[in-house]
Amino acid sequence: MEAVPDMDAFVLSEILAVLMFATLCVALLSGFPVAFTLGSVALGFAALGMAFGVFDWVLLQALPNRVFGAMGNETLLAVPLFVFMGRMLERSGVAEDLLETVGRLFGRVRGGLVVAVMLVGALLAASTGIVGATVVAMGLISLPVMLRNGYDPRLASGTICAAGTLGQIIPPSLVLVLLGDQLGSAYQQAQLRAGNFAPKTVSVGDLFAGALLPGLAMVGLYLLYLLWTAWRRPELAPPLPARAEPLPTRQLLLALIAPLVLVLLVLGSILKGYATPTEAAAVGAVGATLIALAAGRLSLARVREVVDGTVTISAMVYFILIGATVFTLVFRGLGGEDMVHHWLASLPGGMWGALLIALFAMFLLGFVLDFIEIVLVVVPIVAPALLMMGADPVWLGVLIAIVLQTSFLTPPFGFALFYLRGVAPPEVPTSTIYRGVVPFILLQLAMVGVLLAWPSLATWLPGKML
Repeated sequence: MEAVPDMDAFVLSEILAVLMFATLCVALLSGFPVAFTLGSVALGFAALGMAFGVFDWVLLQALPNRVFGAMGNETLLAVPLFVFMGRMLERSGVAEDLLETVGRLFGRVRGGLVVAVMLVGALLAASTGIVGATVVAMGLISLPVMLRNGYDPRLASGTICAAGTLGQIIPPSLVLVLLGDQLGSAYQQAQLRAGNFAPKTVSVGDLFAGALLPGLAMVGLYLLYLLWTAWRRPELAPPLPARAEPLPTRQLLLALIAPLVLVLLVLGSILKGYATPTEAAAVGAVGATLIALAAGRLSLARVREVVDGTVTISAMVYFILIGATVFTLVFRGLGGEDMVHHWLASLPGGMWGALLIALFAMFLLGFVLDFIEIVLVVVPIVAPALLMMGADPVWLGVLIAIVLQTSFLTPPFGFALFYLRGVAPPEVPTSTIYRGVVPFILLQLAMVGVLLAWPSLATWLPGKML
């Protein structure tokens, strides 16, 4: 087919870019595998673009180098290592021991169990970084215990869901690893397009540092709400009966101190600059294995189970990454990225208007897409435009992480709600879970507002690391 005139070609390429993204959303909702959907939709529209003369096939020649570059990215090696660390702590029963130990330490005060669940959720979030695993584990372990002891089902279920979503924001988190990699590339791209040929970089470690204070502040807000609720309405969170037997010292060390020290070593080595995220993740994987060995929970069958799970999750991430690479390459070739940039720049309110629209769009997409697809597909499209308009990359990354966290928690489609629904007993209806998360959603929205008003909450600590 003959090439169309320049103006018509420009309009046609933009139409194809819009149709490409719309087709992707429909295909994903149809249940097709994400990685293959990304690649097939991209190649299909590349063929259409070449047929109409608005896509240069030469761009596809860069695809092998991009794929090999992604597979050789040392930063992304942290993904399987952090996944291994989290699954080892989960499958070895360390997480269950941790919850039981903290529950016994705080159980005799009002709201002690929900406080224990929130603290353990924060620690598991820092070790697993996977929302589904944390929500399911705590739902199976803690929800029956809280219900047996007279805790309000709404408060109990809301606490578990909120604690599970902390894995989105508390480092080291899988979301932050992927965000750091994508925002680093987008930040360099934005600077090059602005004429800066000696671009600054933003690393995963910078994003970890930026997310630490907002993550801890979120935990603090949750705890204040739980303690206030238990004080105001003690019947919702009664204290547990006192136990006569003391807590064994060995159990306390293995269940509480060892995972805490491990997380502090991993995170501290990154923030202090002693190790890269990949190196720290390797230390975390070895440390989790040693903790399981010390607890007498390490066997060949369990190691095989952990490795199988790690390979499955890591392969999923990398296949989605390859598919997203193909998608973004074709989308840019059709002029989609320039279209998004011009559209965001034309919105009222400048950078702030564009930022709010982009965050709201990611919030809505979080109902139907996992965070991996959003980070690998949507962020490379919108982030360069926002960064060129003056958004700080660390601040932007933390905002995206909290928005995705809120999306995971918001009815009726929040992923965390479905994870808990799958393991909750029949006497806890879905409506109870929905009502239980409402206060925590409001607290998360408050944190988004605080970050929008005071960006320094996210940028102060990375600045101190320079």
